Amino acid sequence: MFALDDELAQWDAALQPLSGPARLPALVPLAWHLRQRDTARALELADEGLRLLSDTPLAPDATTRIAARLHLVRAEAAWLAGQMDAADEQAAQVQARFSAVDDHAGVADAHWLRAWIAIDRGDHQLGEAELEAMTEAARRAGDPHRIAIAEAANARWTVLRDLDAAERRWGRRFDLENDPQPPAVAAWICDFHGLAASQSSDFGAAARHYIHCYEAALETGQLRMAITAAINIGLNFTILNDHHAALEWMESALDLARPTGWPRNIGACLMHTADTMRRLGRLDATEELLQEALEILAPLSGSRSYATALQYLGDLSLDKGDYAAALDAFRRLELRADALRQPDFQNIARRGQAHALCFLDRPQEALHMAVRAVELAAQQAMLHNHVEALRVMALVHARHPLPPPPDMTEPNATLHYLHRALAVAAEIEGYLAPCQLHEALAREYAAIGDYPKAYASAQAAAAAREKTHSQDATNRAIAMQVHHQTEHARAEGYHHRELAASEAKRVQVLQQTTATLERLSVIGQEITTHLDAGAVFQALNRHVQALLPADTFAIYLCDPGCDTISRVFGVEAGQALPNHTIDIDNPRANSARCLRERREVYIEEAGPDDIFLAPGTLVTSCALYVPLLVGERAVGVMTVQDMDAGVYGERERLIFRTLCAYGAIALDNAEAYRQLKDAQTQLVSQEKLAALGSLMAGVAHELNTPIGNSLLIASTLMQKTEELEQRLNGPGLKRSDLAGYMADARKAHELVMRGLTSAADLVNSFKQVAVDRTTEQRRMFNLQQVTHEVIATMMNRIRAANHRIEIEVPDNVMMDSYPGPFGQVIANFITNALLHAFSKERSGGMWLRAVTPVDGRVLVSFRDNGGGIAPEHLSRIFDPFFTTKLGQGGSGLGLSISYNIVTSLLGGHISVHSSLEGATFTLDLPLTAPESQIPAATQIYH
Repeated sequence: MFALDDELAQWDAALQPLSGPARLPALVPLAWHLRQRDTARALELADEGLRLLSDTPLAPDATTRIAARLHLVRAEAAWLAGQMDAADEQAAQVQARFSAVDDHAGVADAHWLRAWIAIDRGDHQLGEAELEAMTEAARRAGDPHRIAIAEAANARWTVLRDLDAAERRWGRRFDLENDPQPPAVAAWICDFHGLAASQSSDFGAAARHYIHCYEAALETGQLRMAITAAINIGLNFTILNDHHAALEWMESALDLARPTGWPRNIGACLMHTADTMRRLGRLDATEELLQEALEILAPLSGSRSYATALQYLGDLSLDKGDYAAALDAFRRLELRADALRQPDFQNIARRGQAHALCFLDRPQEALHMAVRAVELAAQQAMLHNHVEALRVMALVHARHPLPPPPDMTEPNATLHYLHRALAVAAEIEGYLAPCQLHEALAREYAAIGDYPKAYASAQAAAAAREKTHSQDATNRAIAMQVHHQTEHARAEGYHHRELAASEAKRVQVLQQTTATLERLSVIGQEITTHLDAGAVFQALNRHVQALLPADTFAIYLCDPGCDTISRVFGVEAGQALPNHTIDIDNPRANSARCLRERREVYIEEAGPDDIFLAPGTLVTSCALYVPLLVGERAVGVMTVQDMDAGVYGERERLIFRTLCAYGAIALDNAEAYRQLKDAQTQLVSQEKLAALGSLMAGVAHELNTPIGNSLLIASTLMQKTEELEQRLNGPGLKRSDLAGYMADARKAHELVMRGLTSAADLVNSFKQVAVDRTTEQRRMFNLQQVTHEVIATMMNRIRAANHRIEIEVPDNVMMDSYPGPFGQVIANFITNALLHAFSKERSGGMWLRAVTPVDGRVLVSFRDNGGGIAPEHLSRIFDPFFTTKLGQGGSGLGLSISYNIVTSLLGGHISVHSSLEGATFTLDLPLTAPESQIPAATQIYH
């Protein structure tokens, strides 16, 4: 229910490195136990916990328990802020949630909060009922500590109603000497003993109990109780006439209360400080403090604190002689006392009204109120209040001629009530009747001429005064003893505060360091994911500007020979800096010196000898240069500069070094990636040239047959024509010769047309494939037509290798995609099969089929009946440059290019299956390619 400071430090330290739902196990107890130590942070943690809880899959009961606990933090914060209705509504809802999952400890805590809400509203009967309900819930939870806390709180309220009953019921129950308790429980037990001692007029013991209560409350985060205990210590010092110590404790209480903004505690501190001021005679300061207290406590007008403020206001008015104001204050107190059903306030209210009415010359009303005060004090056995009420009765009869009481045994009513007061005072163990009471007797006896008794009373007054002085000395000794304990407690408290402050500072540094490391880790991941130098420059600049003071930021990179360094990126006052080059041997350039010496150069405050060659035009006062190193190899230099001197402390330099380390790795990766892209581009260009050369060779071979046949037929027809002409010019042309020539001409015509048509078709196919390959334009095309065109360009190689290919592609499949890249994939499949699948000893077969299993997609499969792919190679066939025929015609790029085309450009999927009967490649393609343009990575391969 209440944790020690050390436990909080452990939760706080455990929470820092965690993120997401993993924070909940440390966050929930930390929020709960910070609810009075640091209410604002507790609310922030509660809000965070509820957000995390909504995204965390937990068992329903666990979710309910955690959510209820975090909502209870909110409810207690509302109570402390004086928002009673909102706090009670939230606490009732939380209580129902805890009940639903049988969390009896949670139910007990909800009852505890509702009890204090009721008490602050002035409904002590409901408050005590809630404390009884808390006790029962704690018993069901098997929690002895919560049981003891609830019973101790109930005991303290019983003390105010009936001290003897409280001592009988609870005195032996709470014996800390024989039954030590943990600090959280001991605080409430000490509070009970302190109040009981105060009501018994044992003010020294009361102060000691309250000091223990104060220490235990601070140690367990019960700040509201600590404030109340400090106030009660001050009140006991006031009664012991040590007003200096009383004011110190009041000031301590006010110092604790003011930062919280809690109205009940601030108001209580102000009003008790005011009463101490009144006893010191500083009435103006008293009135100012009391008015402020009443304004703050106005929302809690039903509470005991507000009633106490009214009592102090009445006492102040009596001291000032403002009896009308005193009467008003005590009447208001009477209303609150009756509502609270607390006899001490009821007696004080009636006695105060009687005193005020007496001096307002309203004797009958004054007598009536005084009689009621005397009767109530007698009924409740409040002996001290009984004495004070009888003194007021004597005062009323002394100032006004009133009928004597029926049982009067003295010469007049004033003497009668003064003697009764002495008789009651004699019943109080250790109580010394004040000398003012004997002096009043002496004056009254002198007034009626009974000088012997007047003399005797005067002697008694002198003796009482002497004893009072002795008693004052005793009280002073007690006060000194308790004051010594107070100083010891204060020293211990200061030590603990110093330890707490040191721990808080350590935790704060740990939090800052952890947060910085976490942030730098995220930054490092972001920077090193970029493979483009420009993106790395921008990321570094963005984070440098966010984390460091930087009027100027620049990056220099070395040339290949490390003879010069060039500024490749720079920003000054938000403006880009031009590129420029510095010789590595330049003695005036700090960036060159940083790289030469391969060490950090920090200029805290620039002097006349510190020359900054460019970055730009600003006159900077502080500069930091860090080399960009990858292992032992220098990449360049980064510099950050500012117009203010000394801005880069150890923390800032650490951050900049870390950014430089990430930047060096990222820039080195970007350069390596650029070189790899250049090499890939060159290899792919060679692959494309080889593919086009193979395509042209195949097309040339295919054209040779129809064109050669056409040439042969044409030459034969030419010979026939010459023979016909000779006959025509010679002996004569027979009809049969002409008919034979016409038949030969017709056949030759047919053969030439067939051959030339075939050649033209081949040329058209080649042209379309060549255009598609080189432009990679997206268009609508017929899948069967494009497939046949691609196969036609490959037939020379297929036939030359003594293999065959079969095509089964529907003629109605239309695609809105990239025919050139698609054809390249098919050609790569055929080339891969010719190179890897078949042995030279036997011919093989290949099959290309297409089906449309669902609307909008087509499955294209290419199968061969070769030897298949070795299992150990199957997972690597799409890797760039992987080939089993290196140096034998294989580049290792064909299937990698195919994979990138299918997955990136065509928006499909590619898979492979292999067995001893051959390999099958399957393409799952959309009929409509994605809208995105060809990515840069894909363009590399085409």
